[in-house]
Amino acid sequence: MRLLLVEDHIELCQELREKLQQAGFAVDCATEGNEGRFMGESEPYDIIILDLGLPDISGLNILKAWRRRNIKTPVLILTARDAWHEKVDGFRAGADDYLSKPFHFEELLVRLHALLKRSAGMGGNDIAIGRLKLDEFSQSAQWSAADGVRNIILTGIEFRILRYMMLHPRHIVSASQLVEHVYDFNAEKESNVIEVYISRLRKKLGKNIICNRRGQGYYLNLDALHDTH
Repeated sequence: MRLLLVEDHIELCQELREKLQQAGFAVDCATEGNEGRFMGESEPYDIIILDLGLPDISGLNILKAWRRRNIKTPVLILTARDAWHEKVDGFRAGADDYLSKPFHFEELLVRLHALLKRSAGMGGNDIAIGRLKLDEFSQSAQWSAADGVRNIILTGIEFRILRYMMLHPRHIVSASQLVEHVYDFNAEKESNVIEVYISRLRKKLGKNIICNRRGQGYYLNLDALHDTH
């Protein structure tokens, strides 16, 4: 999943970027408010972390501008401002969650996972469809069968692709769309590489789990995921 981090504290921004990348996110950073506002309006992010105390423009005004433009990307406010009325202002402006500094990264990560599942209309603690479950913390998958559970080790890009598809289980997603959501802005992106990762996922999950519709893209075979035979 692709994440935008708008944070003017450069050291914190770099630290969070590294940890979020290790947690399976493609991360773009903006240390100025106007830059972050533009990126949030022009790139297809899955989730945004937004600081309020930015030097050039209020994070609250950025959030209001996004919502006026009908940008529905989930936004988690991360700020040192923790007064109750400031939290109320943040939620009224369209925030989906609010975390005060200082914070533990593990809590931030859990909140991000929860927001992504909620925005996808998926309840519960896990990303699971039928016999397939994704473990976001180990970045692996489990396949439940009659003879037990099979653990599936995934590479970083395989994990990002599978997570995106499982959070959009009824969508056909093109290779270029997957590229936009599993790579950050500065990464070298080639849509034909997606075919290689899809092929690897099919070998690990089963050939009939991810299907291809010619000229449109890839989709999950929900019947195969729910098949108990």
